Amino acid sequence: MHGRRKFEEALATIPAEGKKESVAFLVMKQIQAIYREEGKLKELSSEERLVQRQVVIRPLVDALFAYLKQKKEQIVVKGKLQAAFTYLLNQEKYLRVFLDDGDVPMDNNASERAIRGFCIGKKNWEVIDTINGAKTSAVIYSIAETAKANNLKPYEYFEHLLTVIPEHMEDTDRSFLEELLPWSPTLPENIRK
Repeated sequence: MHGRRKFEEALATIPAEGKKESVAFLVMKQIQAIYREEGKLKELSSEERLVQRQVVIRPLVDALFAYLKQKKEQIVVKGKLQAAFTYLLNQEKYLRVFLDDGDVPMDNNASERAIRGFCIGKKNWEVIDTINGAKTSAVIYSIAETAKANNLKPYEYFEHLLTVIPEHMEDTDRSFLEELLPWSPTLPENIRK
């Protein structure tokens, strides 16, 4: 995704009449084809996805990097296009990881979306200036994001935890915690999305 953004930025610097013939446009089309084919694999098991990635997507990725290596030498003007080429070629090893594991997503968009709220709000947490405050914040965010990942309503989930846990403060047996995990089938329906 970051590589695609860099080519979008480079494409924005090209005059309208020359865009469709530009190298940036052709690279964008190749990247779009890879995303389109990957999108068709969403519903497959990780094993089936891996096989399809090997058969369908790997040749597209190989062609993209072959094209990038061929055209890189022809770019003499330093600027956004050269930066886009350099970025993709320098990250090739990492950008290919998804081709060898059906469980690895093609990009990190889901991860970036998950931490967006934390990143946007980080100015608000300047008051967390102790190690314990930072650890507590990390625990709270981990619980909230795990709840979201398990299709729970975070507010209602926290409310449930803060209602049930105090009832067990005197217990020496902590097995009740199993029933409070975000993937537990015994959680009340009202906290599920």
